[in-house]
Amino acid sequence: MKPPIVSLHDEVAELIRDQIFDGELGAGAFIDEMKLCEKLSISRTPLREALKVLVSEGLLRHETRVGCFVREITRKDIDDIFPVLGLLEGRAAYEAALRLNDADIEALTLWHERLGDLALSQDIKAYYKTNWVIHESIIALANNAWLTQVIAELRRILRLSRLLQLQMPERLEKSFCEHVKIFDALKAKNPMAAQEAMKEHLNQQHLVIRRLADETQQLTLELNL
Repeated sequence: MKPPIVSLHDEVAELIRDQIFDGELGAGAFIDEMKLCEKLSISRTPLREALKVLVSEGLLRHETRVGCFVREITRKDIDDIFPVLGLLEGRAAYEAALRLNDADIEALTLWHERLGDLALSQDIKAYYKTNWVIHESIIALANNAWLTQVIAELRRILRLSRLLQLQMPERLEKSFCEHVKIFDALKAKNPMAAQEAMKEHLNQQHLVIRRLADETQQLTLELNL
């Protein structure tokens, strides 16, 4: 089987997407088309096609006659998305618990061992990436294409802000403990327990990010006084 053909604009979109998720392009950052074209040695056509893709994904916002900016997550976005995502990922954990086999448990064990090591070493970026893989693995194990599609769209937006919550004091350790509860329920093949543990994990993330948003807003107000 031949590997799928990846277009130039898809490659450019993936590059910009990675820069956004890695924090190289922060919230509100302007996408300088001329500089990007020079840096990547490409014309404006594939770049603009890539930007259209990222706008459609909600990662960029476009202003007429100005250009594209990295989307900023609002408090309303956070409050609107997290409860929905909790329900959806909770359902994914429920369905995964019904379907996973011994090989799946073994693979998840290795990922959780790595997650625990990263929590101890306080390696936030590596922890976040491993955490992402675990969530994606659980969603894949649910084997529900509709769940996968909707969750992916919401997780893509929240990925603009979720790294921040791991920087809160003791959040890394608490996040890992929450993951242990999810994993224990999956190993026990207890769908209801897996669903509730996942929902609680996302609820805790929501609460921390709300607090961060409030603190950031308060700091902005104080600086502007």
